[in-house]
Amino acid sequence: MTFYEQHRDFIEELERIAPDGVRIEWSGDTLIMQASPSNIHQLNVAQVRRQFEQHAPDGYLPSERSEIVSPDVSKGREPDLTYLPLEVLSQPGNKAPAEEALIAVEIVSPSNPGNDWMDKLRDYAVMRIPLYLIVDPRQQMVALFSEPDQDRYHTRSDRKFGDTITIPAPFGFGLDLSKLVPYTD
Repeated sequence: MTFYEQHRDFIEELERIAPDGVRIEWSGDTLIMQASPSNIHQLNVAQVRRQFEQHAPDGYLPSERSEIVSPDVSKGREPDLTYLPLEVLSQPGNKAPAEEALIAVEIVSPSNPGNDWMDKLRDYAVMRIPLYLIVDPRQQMVALFSEPDQDRYHTRSDRKFGDTITIPAPFGFGLDLSKLVPYTD
């Protein structure tokens, strides 16, 4: 029995009583609670989303608050942005099967960068999400991971803010990184 299955009622109660602006994710046997993202974080999500929307495959829509779950590997994550089929988003609740997600996009938090660069990098590969895009406003760079296999991605492509990074099929376009905003100290 997975951690989520063992503690389902507790996790669902935490999600219900958490204050507005607190995100709850689970990975293996660890619960992660985070405060709401900053304005710069939200701006960067919007800049990325706006470009992806023009290239999303038919029948797929963006979601910024869906919990991507994969109970078989005891993982549950809430990407800053993902693309899911309309029929999944039409279901009640906020959980979606990881195998339905085309991409996970994360904007790195200045307070907890290891969560995106290590934990989620491993988790999204285990969940077999085909593409994982990390936008890091601390380092003013973007990394795209693809070809998941077990607990890692086989392919990585890095670009600096201001450049363009190629997003492969099913999106198939060059993501313009010139409008992304770095964090200020």
